[in-house]
Amino acid sequence: MDNKELIKECEKKAQAWLSEDYDEATRQQVKEMLEAEDKTNLIEAFYKDLEFGTGGLRGIMGPGTNRMNIYTVGAATQGLANYLKEAFPELPQISVVVGHDVRNNSDLFAKTVANIFSANGIKVYLFQSFQPTPELSFAIRHLGCQSGVNVTASHNPKEYNGYKAYWADGAQVLAPHDVNIINHVNDIKSVKDIKFEGNPELIEIIGDKMDQEFLAAIKTLSLDPEVIKRHADLKIVYTPIHGTGVKLVPASLKNYGFTNIIHVPEQDIPSGDFPTVVSPNPEVPSAMHMAIERAKATDADVIFASDPDADRIGCVARDKSGEYVMINGNQIVMILLNYIMLRNRELGLLKGNEYVVKSIVTTETIKTIADAQGVAMFDSYTGFKWIAAVIRDHEETGRYLGGGEESYGFLAEDFCRDKDSVSAISLMAEIAAWARDRGMTYMDMLKDIYLQNGYSHEEVISVVRPGKTGADEIKQMMVNYRQNPPKTLGGSKVVAIKDYSDLNEYNLVSGDTTKMDFPATSNVLQFYTEEGNKVSVRPSGTEPKIKFYLEVKDKMNTVDDYEACNERAAAKIEAIKKDLGI
Repeated sequence: MDNKELIKECEKKAQAWLSEDYDEATRQQVKEMLEAEDKTNLIEAFYKDLEFGTGGLRGIMGPGTNRMNIYTVGAATQGLANYLKEAFPELPQISVVVGHDVRNNSDLFAKTVANIFSANGIKVYLFQSFQPTPELSFAIRHLGCQSGVNVTASHNPKEYNGYKAYWADGAQVLAPHDVNIINHVNDIKSVKDIKFEGNPELIEIIGDKMDQEFLAAIKTLSLDPEVIKRHADLKIVYTPIHGTGVKLVPASLKNYGFTNIIHVPEQDIPSGDFPTVVSPNPEVPSAMHMAIERAKATDADVIFASDPDADRIGCVARDKSGEYVMINGNQIVMILLNYIMLRNRELGLLKGNEYVVKSIVTTETIKTIADAQGVAMFDSYTGFKWIAAVIRDHEETGRYLGGGEESYGFLAEDFCRDKDSVSAISLMAEIAAWARDRGMTYMDMLKDIYLQNGYSHEEVISVVRPGKTGADEIKQMMVNYRQNPPKTLGGSKVVAIKDYSDLNEYNLVSGDTTKMDFPATSNVLQFYTEEGNKVSVRPSGTEPKIKFYLEVKDKMNTVDDYEACNERAAAKIEAIKKDLGI
């Protein structure tokens, strides 16, 4: 389709938004896009419809079929409501939970969702104010609901909002439900098909009681309450980065027994504008700047952060020299799983049916740790709905110990089915106390893990390509990598390729091709080298970017080798980036 045809198609779609079925402000904005000489905004707003990805709907707020607004949210909710009626015809009363984060329009979108569900005869449990994403997952299971919706765009910039749809198990929707929902959404041909007029009798407000039940469940995850008693005064700086974590993370830390929680007052203020940061993402060092300065001023031991919907965890710790060091997502998962497995063994709780989960792009060192502890490990796709699927598949046969992914997400419990910074931060604080009891820091723990299991260094590179032209470019990049895969990476020969688009694993040494056992295909490529290095390439399911996950291996003979390993790893990473052309 050339640009003229594309503009014509977008204009046709936009014309429908000028009808009286849409509110006046929306009509005016669409009119301005149609009349503008530059059609870029028109194309971006209408060239496609928002689709469910790894995190549901997510997009920039504004009018248009490719934007987050009450009409796209309304169509998604009406489609979900129609599908729920089809999926649960035997239930006298279908029920859902609806929540939201602190973002601009999140409250409006959540109330819109609640009204549409209730207008369709569905019982709604609506959170009275913003809440962490994992609490919504918990509430679905706790209340025995069939579905749920959380209005959030997680850690995306302030222009974004999103819509996470959940199923009865408390996990985000997977096939066939995601496909069936979008099919029902596509069946809605007019805004007139959406029932916006709510039924107040079917909407029940929930809040404080659910908070307390969630916190009580998280307290049961503690593996060493006595060590917390000995180090209750651990100096902990915590920032919610203007998000929902301000409600429950400090409360959970206090519930665990910690008494010295230091706030960053400016960032305790909930705000969808995220005024003190460029990006409200604890993965980004600049987002941690104010918390680090607060830690320096108070001589704090450890720093924690959560993203706006409080499902991701950020961590900064002091090393032996007193410097504050960012702990990356892979390292957070390693520390948590290593501690959980170790303490379960010390407490005599390992019975042989335990397992942990990681995403395919997360460090392979986790498998080495699990193997050493005699604990099974399962790989999953990126996105916690896939980790939740592994939990569901092993509900009757195994005991889940924890799971995580490199993107700063971890889930320590099975009573919730989405990543949870509330429980992760509580356990990380316990680990800090446990380490202090042994005269150690997080960095000491990491070095010990590398010494026992082999050194690994990981880096994620995101190449952003916004809009339709960007989407086309990303698509072509994946085609090129499949047609012309690299023969060497960082000076090490590529010996295996895994292509999750057809679930084929190619052994380049033997020439054998084997099928991988995964529940679905995915647009992911992985290259393995003879040195044990791994490169994963994956277009993001929620953002206009393509991601490269680089992992290089080395050997540590003593803890003093750590810095030398870091230097060698940095050089290897640069060489791999050059080979990939990024």
